Amino acid sequence: MIVAIDGPAGSGKGTLTREISKRMGLINFDTGATYRCVALASLRNNLRLDQEDEIVNLIDDLKIEFKYEGESIKVFLNGEDVTSEIRAMEVSKIVSLISSIVPVRLKLVELQRKMAEGKNVIMEGRDIGTYVFPNAEVKIYLDADIEERAKRRFKENQEKGIESSFEEIVENIRHRDENDKNKEIGALKVADDAIIVDTTNLTIEEMTDKVEKIIIEKTKGASVK
Repeated sequence: MIVAIDGPAGSGKGTLTREISKRMGLINFDTGATYRCVALASLRNNLRLDQEDEIVNLIDDLKIEFKYEGESIKVFLNGEDVTSEIRAMEVSKIVSLISSIVPVRLKLVELQRKMAEGKNVIMEGRDIGTYVFPNAEVKIYLDADIEERAKRRFKENQEKGIESSFEEIVENIRHRDENDKNKEIGALKVADDAIIVDTTNLTIEEMTDKVEKIIIEKTKGASVK
């Protein structure tokens, strides 16, 4: 079974998928982290955004893994824990542009589909329900106003020791929204059969309760554990 969670940056996708994964026994894959790994590798290799062929070729040498450590999910790039590093502002500034490179997107979508084969999963991203898994059993589109999304990302960065100003985050989110909505492939949009959940005024528990209820109703209470 595939549960697809889409929405813009800061809408609560990462938090929601972690909570639903724990509650319902679904395997959690953060597709955005795969693009962040490519962005990080590009920075480490001093590649410019116009060096598209080099960036695409770089993917063949990357091994991206998600590993549970207690209740946390760690992201590993070629055996190195990069969970915190892929959230750095330098990565955030280019990840949307990296994901706009069509051959990069095609390669990573193939990887994401392989990750989900034969499993009950919950995946979050920008185009899970529209492009990666258009036949997903459950599709949720999370949204929230831009000020609230920026507050969440600012707080998250503070907790992780990532330096960034609130104004910088607002501008980064606004730019990412515009870029994500206008991608050639995998643009950010609401799937025709998705259920929209506005998380602006919801607590984490309220958001999780609401989405869990939707999943149960859509799957008619079928056990996913």
